[in-house]
Amino acid sequence: MGAPLSAWPWEYLGSYKYVLFGPLIWKALYSIMYEDVLPMQSWCLHVLIICALRGLIYQLWNSYSNMLFLTRNRRIIKQGVDFKQIDAEWQWDNFIILQGLIASMACYLVPYLQDLPVWNPKGLITCIVLHVGVSEPLYYWVHRRFHANDFYQNYHSLHHSSPVPQPLTAGNATFLEDLILTVIIGIPILGSTLMGFGSIGIIYCYFSVFDFLRGLGYSNVEVISHKLFEKIPFLKYLLYTPTYHTLHHTEKGSNFCLFMPLFDALGNTQNQKSWELHKEMSFKAGINGNVPDFVFLAHVVDLTSQMHVPFVFRSFASIPFSFRLFQVLFYPSGILVCLAMWAWAKTFLITFYNLRGRLHQTWAVPRYGFQYFLPFALDGINNQIEEAIIRADKLGVKVISLAALNKNEALNGGGTLFVNKHPDLRVRVVHGNTLTAAVILNEIPKNCQEVFLTGATSKLGRAIALYLCRRKVRVLMLTLSTERFLKVQKEAPAEFQSYLVQVTKYQAARNCKTWIVGKWITPREQRWAPSGAHFHQFVVPPIFHFRRDCTYGDLAAMRLPDDVEGLGSCEYTMDRGVVHACHAGGVVHFLEGWTHHEVGAIDVDRIDLVWDAALKHGLKPVSSSKVHSL
Repeated sequence: MGAPLSAWPWEYLGSYKYVLFGPLIWKALYSIMYEDVLPMQSWCLHVLIICALRGLIYQLWNSYSNMLFLTRNRRIIKQGVDFKQIDAEWQWDNFIILQGLIASMACYLVPYLQDLPVWNPKGLITCIVLHVGVSEPLYYWVHRRFHANDFYQNYHSLHHSSPVPQPLTAGNATFLEDLILTVIIGIPILGSTLMGFGSIGIIYCYFSVFDFLRGLGYSNVEVISHKLFEKIPFLKYLLYTPTYHTLHHTEKGSNFCLFMPLFDALGNTQNQKSWELHKEMSFKAGINGNVPDFVFLAHVVDLTSQMHVPFVFRSFASIPFSFRLFQVLFYPSGILVCLAMWAWAKTFLITFYNLRGRLHQTWAVPRYGFQYFLPFALDGINNQIEEAIIRADKLGVKVISLAALNKNEALNGGGTLFVNKHPDLRVRVVHGNTLTAAVILNEIPKNCQEVFLTGATSKLGRAIALYLCRRKVRVLMLTLSTERFLKVQKEAPAEFQSYLVQVTKYQAARNCKTWIVGKWITPREQRWAPSGAHFHQFVVPPIFHFRRDCTYGDLAAMRLPDDVEGLGSCEYTMDRGVVHACHAGGVVHFLEGWTHHEVGAIDVDRIDLVWDAALKHGLKPVSSSKVHSL
């Protein structure tokens, strides 16, 4: 059992906690519709709007904090925000609900609060005086008490359990701490109101400024120039900085103030490194930070998945992507973003993680999946990919791995175009498909004697067919092109060519229980598979799970090694810690220190070599709990 008032009363509700706003919503609607109350006169509506506005302020700060393409060189703590921290801060907005409910009770119990004027300038001065004279010193004193042994252990340690401050970290606290914070926030508002100077405008302004400054302090991004404090030295005592507050989170024994370092100076608790570190961070803002060793070059999939990134919704990006109804509301803005990126954007940084002391980043080409099928857009896409490769080369990146359609054979020959055009590249360009083939092949039971293969003459299909025929597995290759079939067949050793069989209809696989799907198939075409068949697949998007009497494999993927650090977002539909096999293939290429480019056709002789290297470095297959060896 935890300490008194450490748990939240509505903890058991989980995400259903927002039903606590139900009575307020009902009262606001009822009063406006049936009591002829103007919206501006509905105190319930004001409480709801203020709560929504506060949540938006923290969300905007959090979005900015995670826009690594803007903030990467201004970040104070360099490590990434991992899944553990994101889960711990999932209910970050509890304090907004609490303070909204308490504000509602205050309005109900003190009718005078329901009839405040829109604006009273005297209230502004009163509010500032009460904040500086009461709220700031009270917060400082309480905060120091919460760092005492018992209070810290039972309450405040939860807040400091987040290793990387983020705007949402501000809400990661116990019930008791936020009750006290409610009192501290309430003093200026209630005090100015009781003095007769209260107004609706003052309440909106105070909450907005309070939350803005809190989001600033927790942002982990230094946005305040040291030159400001050099020009106005006394400002150091009136306004803290993100660096100042981050020092409190890392060293814990100093910088206790709310927003004003004056009280740390008076209490002799100001960290001596505060302003020197701030100046150092301010100087470094325009300098490129750590250079990644490995880059995974992705692209946007579609209008819905574009929201599956940490700088839009951090919590949404931390779980595997699936369509949610709320995304429909963002379609109009999503279309505008798509058009804007098409017109002006360059490749940008999305996420990063660290593996064995090395920085791995994911960059995104600002193009959507459908654009890769527009003939007039292809040159522009290749230019974007080429610029990204050249940039990586100049930075000193060791390996850049092309994702999904960025390595499309028809687009650039699986990366061959760039390697041929720039023969002196130091960065290794990798499509990662050798490991993709290895993952699929190691899912196939070793006693398998026959497979049915669609997409049979594609890059992956060719490699899979050639590998299997060497192991005396009969491969039914679905293709209408005899020329392309014969081209693949001639690549096989003469003694194994008979194991490759061209078929032109799905009916040919009516007795084959192992289907390898490299070209999208409809539910109608799936009906030709016998009962008990298993569909392996390397097609994007994945096929529908139509047959209940059959089983379906996932897209080829691998789990990153256990010692990965700072990983806090999922790669599209992959589970946490899991990446597409082509991403993993690039990681293995880097970890092995291979110096060749992996572009163009897959070298079948290297499939087992790459697979063994992946397992050696701690990557694990995820599509099957059992590794099969053919």
